[in-house]
Amino acid sequence: MTQTQTRTRRVHWAWCVAGVAFVALVGAAGFRAAPSVLITPLHDEFGWSTSTISAAVSINLLLYGLISPFAAALMEKLGMRRVVSGALLLVAAGSGLTVFMTESWQLLLLWGVCVGVGTGSMALTFVATVTSRWFVKHQGLVSGVLTAAGAAGQLVFLPVVAWLAEDGGWRQASLTVSFAALAVVPLVLLALRDRPEDVGTTAYGATGTEQAPPPAVNPGRAATRAVTVLRQAVRNRTFWLLAGGFAICGASTNGLIGTHFVPAAHDHGMPVTTAAGLLALVGLFDVAGTIASGWLTDKVDPRWLLGAYYSLRGLSLVVLPSLFAATTEPPMWAFIVFYGLDWVATVPPTVALTREVFGADGPIVFGWVFASHQVGAALAAVGAGLIRDHHGGYDPAWYIAGGLCAAAAVMSLRIRSQRRAAPATTAP
Repeated sequence: MTQTQTRTRRVHWAWCVAGVAFVALVGAAGFRAAPSVLITPLHDEFGWSTSTISAAVSINLLLYGLISPFAAALMEKLGMRRVVSGALLLVAAGSGLTVFMTESWQLLLLWGVCVGVGTGSMALTFVATVTSRWFVKHQGLVSGVLTAAGAAGQLVFLPVVAWLAEDGGWRQASLTVSFAALAVVPLVLLALRDRPEDVGTTAYGATGTEQAPPPAVNPGRAATRAVTVLRQAVRNRTFWLLAGGFAICGASTNGLIGTHFVPAAHDHGMPVTTAAGLLALVGLFDVAGTIASGWLTDKVDPRWLLGAYYSLRGLSLVVLPSLFAATTEPPMWAFIVFYGLDWVATVPPTVALTREVFGADGPIVFGWVFASHQVGAALAAVGAGLIRDHHGGYDPAWYIAGGLCAAAAVMSLRIRSQRRAAPATTAP
């Protein structure tokens, strides 16, 4: 099909795929909203310590990242539709079965392992795969919009989960998340398509001169491809700078704020529902910030964007301990707006750099970079829980995170933005 014929469609298939991906990511994000508001109810019912519950969150965050590069390779083998549908079913099962648990190891297995693998199978590598296969034009913008889907899921589910946990108990909240993930599966099966050629079209904005994405790998080779790409990537200095910065990104967002903001605010007398509402507002402003970051990524050097984002985030985290109170005051509102705009604004420029430097291997390389993000998040989740148990408060955790963000800014500015010499892996 020619470009002229493609343009005669009222809506290009790429936008349909992006829309379904957005909804699927929102569904998976439902569980991502649950941990911070369920820490206190689980502690009250079972007597488990903050560090024990945080360990389950840590496992979840770790697997969320480590499974990501293998999921990207598996999408090359089985297709996005099968992988995403299976991932949503696993999220639903893991969340729903928690209502039967009585021991902490069951929390680690269900909340940690099952949901971690499920959400990791359709994490940000899903975003990278969609944009790489379906878009030549507006890749940065679409990356920003799809990344914002996680924030949108948080925005939709966090106040609901908090209200359900307080009014009907944490079991009702877990079941709601499970049903939300299940509801998205039919849409994915009916409307998600793996590649433009599956529906007789080309990627949005394609001119016919771009190099096609790599073909599907042979059966049983998905894991091998993921490991092979990693072995090649680790020889590149840019990989380590991106991975190091993104590890700090994960520590300062999902691991720290995403997991511990609500209990930290509750320690200062703020109701859980109020704190959850503030965290949901972070998600609201993150949608705007991430979409804006995607737009900027198409126009500004991604390295400078990352340097600015990490620097500003570090400053906000250092100030945060002085803002906690039983009620929300204007300085806390200012933090919510400022931090929300920066929450995952780092993703579009990071995706752009991996695509530019690593070419056709970019989605899988980004999977490994994202794995480092979740390693950082996992360490921060359990580390902040230990700090809370031993020091009676979270203040040292905020200061440590602020200092790490400064280091991430320096690493980002030291990246050399250039493509690899090998033409076989050069991206469009």
